[in-house]
Amino acid sequence: MKQQQQKQKLFLIATFIFFLSSPTFTDGAGILSRIFDRTITASDNNHLSSGNSSSKYLTRDALWFNQTLDHFSPYDHRQFRQRYYEFLDHFRAPDGPIFLKICGESECGGISNDYLAVLAKKFEAAVVSPEHRYYGKSSPFKSLTTENLRFLSSKQALFDLAVFRDYYQKSLNARFNRTAADNPWFVFGASYSGALSAWFRLKFPHLTCGSLASSAVVLAVYNFTEFDQQIGESAGPECKSVLQEITHLVEERLASNANELKSLFGALELKIDGDFMYFLADAAAIAFQYGNPDKLCTPLIEAKKAGEDLVNAYAIYVKEYYVKSFGANVETYNQQHLKNTAVNDDSADRLWWFQVCTEVAYFQVAPSNDSIRSSKVDTRYHLDLCKNVFGEGIYPDVDATNLYYGGTDIAVPSYIISCHNCGHGTDLRGCPQSPLVIEGDASNCSSPDAVHKVRQQIIEHIDLWLSQCRSSGRSSM
Repeated sequence: MKQQQQKQKLFLIATFIFFLSSPTFTDGAGILSRIFDRTITASDNNHLSSGNSSSKYLTRDALWFNQTLDHFSPYDHRQFRQRYYEFLDHFRAPDGPIFLKICGESECGGISNDYLAVLAKKFEAAVVSPEHRYYGKSSPFKSLTTENLRFLSSKQALFDLAVFRDYYQKSLNARFNRTAADNPWFVFGASYSGALSAWFRLKFPHLTCGSLASSAVVLAVYNFTEFDQQIGESAGPECKSVLQEITHLVEERLASNANELKSLFGALELKIDGDFMYFLADAAAIAFQYGNPDKLCTPLIEAKKAGEDLVNAYAIYVKEYYVKSFGANVETYNQQHLKNTAVNDDSADRLWWFQVCTEVAYFQVAPSNDSIRSSKVDTRYHLDLCKNVFGEGIYPDVDATNLYYGGTDIAVPSYIISCHNCGHGTDLRGCPQSPLVIEGDASNCSSPDAVHKVRQQIIEHIDLWLSQCRSSGRSSM
């Protein structure tokens, strides 16, 4: 539907950060609190068992190094094993650029074959990618108790990147028998890892020539009502009205026969009504965030015009698209599941919620007026979740986070590129983002020409800033 316009801004921060955000999902709205990019990663991993699985990754061969547990303590010298990957097929040894791809809040199963592969080939760059601390195989502890999670933060993660950068540069020099040489480095990330990319350039400007921060969520937001408001704007009046009617009908049925309703959506395990309503809200939001609004709006509007049961129509969408096709897991929304402290394949759900509940919030609460999502998804719901899952005294200090990083007033000049009718992280991932599109192919995007123009400007600025790095004789400016 033409009225369902997705927009995305790429902030290419000169001195040399590329920084993407979304006017469609303004500031922090690039975060889907429950599923986020973890679902995309899981979906891509699941597709490895099908045909052409090898082409979905540049490499899945894991390497390891010893990482510092607490970068802020002069007394704690404990370390843990951190996983990383390297891809050297396009590398112009020994002095070519090194592209550092930041893995975010999910297991890092390898280096995805997205648009970064195209950039690496063009610039003859090595690609390296460390796994985020605690996620995947890079857990410092065998149990994820709240006490053990005290070293999980974006601040610690940024220092991890700096330490890794130093480690890898030294190992590369040893490999090529060089002394004190420094390759030009460029950092890449999308969404939360996009924020890390921007913050890395801010906090460690001497360690990188530049940073591309795609759809970066650099502003921590407490009550993020704008998220739901933007969903309505992106949906357009007709689809928005239907979604609001569905929410009203669901709330009525929830009050009369909750178990029957939850069974209809395949979500009987969600005993807390707020968890169930959050699940339904995310199911709608994902269609707009990742560039597939017609998957949601077309069948619902048709059902409305035909006088069909709208709740049943929405249940079909949720089960067939959001769960089966997109790869969302109902369990992700279950607070009992989030309380599980075991280190396993599903640990990312608990880990990301800890970061939400301590640093960034992005509480996607229902606006007081004209909301699409249920009013059950309010501030109290989020705070109760943080307390229930992690214990007393756990809540997000967003003011401290924004004070530390600067929020949207991040202290670097910016160069802004707009991409209209684009989805979250389209510049790197292509369209749609699940399952992964090889080399970030933009042909399936609603506006492939817009994506191509954005990418051309990205190439021009990377080329410029790498040239300035080399001319200065340093790896950073």
